[in-house]
Amino acid sequence: MRLTGLQTASESQNQRDSNFSFAPDWYACQYYRGIVLAVFPVLDPKTVLWSPFSKKRALTGAPAVRRMKTYSAQSGYVYQYYYDGQRPFGSSAAGIEFVFSVSADRASWRPASVLIGDAAIAAWQDRHGRQLSSTERYALAKMALFQAFDERPTPERMKDEVLVRPADVEAIADTLGFD
Repeated sequence: MRLTGLQTASESQNQRDSNFSFAPDWYACQYYRGIVLAVFPVLDPKTVLWSPFSKKRALTGAPAVRRMKTYSAQSGYVYQYYYDGQRPFGSSAAGIEFVFSVSADRASWRPASVLIGDAAIAAWQDRHGRQLSSTERYALAKMALFQAFDERPTPERMKDEVLVRPADVEAIADTLGFD
């Protein structure tokens, strides 16, 4: 059997007539015509390697252990979600994109992005005379995600980005008690 491309060690070990050496599941091997070209560690066999040709930057700020959380929306759906991380969006730092993995049935997961523009944050900061901390920005993103869960009629609509406007920042900050 000829293997090409990137495969995890567990995928190569499952070959019946395999001549390959055994490696732990947390190693990936690159094969070409049955020859191991490279072996390198990965955190998760489903990990997607970041490409320098990608338009989006890699996510940062994700917790070491992801926790699935649940939200019962006013739309009648019960959503499960994970926080995946954040990254800048737009040219010349136009804002922060918070990325969550969202599911309404625990079988199909899709990314949901909450975009908080620098202009929306700056408007609040100018009115209140202080900077928002990273924790407060995350809280704004999470509350905006909950608002989208409540307002969007079906889970399929969660694939659309959630854009947080200056009025939304002000309303959410008031609800959370930011001074």
